[in-house]
Amino acid sequence: MPKINVLPKSIAELIAAGEVVERPASIVKEAVENAIDAGASHITVEIQRGGISYIRITDDGCGIAADDVPKAFLRHATSKIGKACDLDQISTLGFRGEALAATCAVSKVEMFTKTAEEDFGTHYKIEGGEEILHEEVGCPDGTTLIVRDLFYNTPARMKFLKKDVSEGTTVSAIIERQALSNPQIAFKLIRDGKQTLSTSGDGKLTGAVYSILGREISNTLIPADLTLDGVTVSGLVCKPVACRASRAYQFTFLNGRYVQSGTITAATEQAYKNSAMVGKFPVFVLNVKIPFETVDVNVHPAKTQVRFSDEKRVFTAVYNAVKNAILSGDTRPQLEINKPKTNTFLHMTTEQYRQTAVNLPAQEIKPQPKEVIKTPSEPSRLKSDNTPFFLRDEFKPNVTQKKIAVDIEKTAEENKETPVKTQPELQEKTQEREYSPKDEIKLVGEAFNTYIIVQKGDTIFLIDKHAAHERILFNKLKENHVAESQSLLVPITVKLIGDEYTAMVSNISLLNDYGFEVEDFGNESVMVRAIPAMLSKEDAESVIVEAAGSLTAKGSVDLDRIDDILHSVACKAAIKAGYITSDVEKLNLAIKVLDDKDVMYCPHGRPVAFEIKKYNLEKHFGRIQ
Repeated sequence: MPKINVLPKSIAELIAAGEVVERPASIVKEAVENAIDAGASHITVEIQRGGISYIRITDDGCGIAADDVPKAFLRHATSKIGKACDLDQISTLGFRGEALAATCAVSKVEMFTKTAEEDFGTHYKIEGGEEILHEEVGCPDGTTLIVRDLFYNTPARMKFLKKDVSEGTTVSAIIERQALSNPQIAFKLIRDGKQTLSTSGDGKLTGAVYSILGREISNTLIPADLTLDGVTVSGLVCKPVACRASRAYQFTFLNGRYVQSGTITAATEQAYKNSAMVGKFPVFVLNVKIPFETVDVNVHPAKTQVRFSDEKRVFTAVYNAVKNAILSGDTRPQLEINKPKTNTFLHMTTEQYRQTAVNLPAQEIKPQPKEVIKTPSEPSRLKSDNTPFFLRDEFKPNVTQKKIAVDIEKTAEENKETPVKTQPELQEKTQEREYSPKDEIKLVGEAFNTYIIVQKGDTIFLIDKHAAHERILFNKLKENHVAESQSLLVPITVKLIGDEYTAMVSNISLLNDYGFEVEDFGNESVMVRAIPAMLSKEDAESVIVEAAGSLTAKGSVDLDRIDDILHSVACKAAIKAGYITSDVEKLNLAIKVLDDKDVMYCPHGRPVAFEIKKYNLEKHFGRIQ
């Protein structure tokens, strides 16, 4: 049997250092956390070659007393923990007492530090864990830590570092997270002599987000703030329309510490369910505060993984905070209009204009063919009104919404003899309520038999009628829980495969709650005897197949699977793009969309409506400058 040896101190420290210092960013993270714990209001980080050759962290915190400086570089030396029970209520970022010891074991370290009570500061040098210099110097209050030649004494570890640019980017990410978590601190980052990051330290999270994530993202964020059952959630979340294709813009902080928490991420993304587009992920900066004794932050060397004593409580608080923020802070997206080009002729003298006109190439004027107006191949579901649009009552000035509703209903009554199938919900009577001129909704028209155009006040709205109707139906299904059903004269048989058949048979009662009447027909088939009243027989089979797939996706029924089923029903039942609708239907749908704050996105996350402000139109047409 091989003989057991006690490792020398130098080797043991190198092994221990490997647990803490993996790359330059590891040193920066630990040193910046110590600066924050020291009460710093300004922190400057400077690196060269990604931090491999040079790192300097300067802060204006409380500093370290001269007698304590050598002890700070010993393993497990810390001012933040004194007894075992302190581990149950850790409120600081750095607390293990390993950062400086691990850093000096694999690099050349130099420190300048001074407390407010001392007349002189301390200059201390240590290389490879061995003290080189300890002297008094003049320096400002606070601490400056300089690290040179990382891994100079362990060259084998150098080959595992990435390129300088990559290492520098990782350091930058560390500073960005700390700046978002501590907007009251002014951070600066200098990379190879160039300042690449600067925050004001004014305490406003919006300012820090603007500095780090940029104007485009910061303009899409809305505040979230809620305290529930001892859990406080605050920060910024994006509007559903601004979700991104990856989770790169998600920042979670727990009691001020950056963490990666599946519980918090899942709760946030669940709040965006049915609002964000499929495959898109929300942008958020959230700080969750919970009692220190209810979380274990000491389960990972880098302290980025945590463990909660009650995950459900945290999930519920985060979900409600984000959901409330979306419902109260979201607005309809504005349709961007390109800035009009400047008319250069406005700034020309008469002589310049004449010269320009002379130099313009002559253009051959060709006769234009007469426009042929084609009759739509699909007949309207209601008789068309042949009255010229400029004579119709709804286009006359100063007509109240009540008058429009009455006239449109009258037109619908006159056309009742047309035997057509009406779409659910759209044919409901328009509310005869007086609108003030401020919120009067005027039907302007429709584009491509798909986008309803209405005017309300000084805003024009373009409404996707399929997306809007789909959301309205989906909300109704979610609210009622039990849908009205219609029996089929001839039941239909739907063939399924393996797991889908098993999942469907196991959850027949669930389908029945939402207006279906399904039974096991054997041979991997189900018999459908009834479907939701809003659904057509032609769509029944495809909805059953989609429902079976949703029930199979996770092997069990949960809210996501139910939502997927309701998506399918609402999507199939909703009026289709390109389908001809009457004016009464257009107006009814527009009123529902603009009156209901919850009809902002279709269940798949697409916007239901865009708005165009009168101001932007007038600016585009040059009416205002």
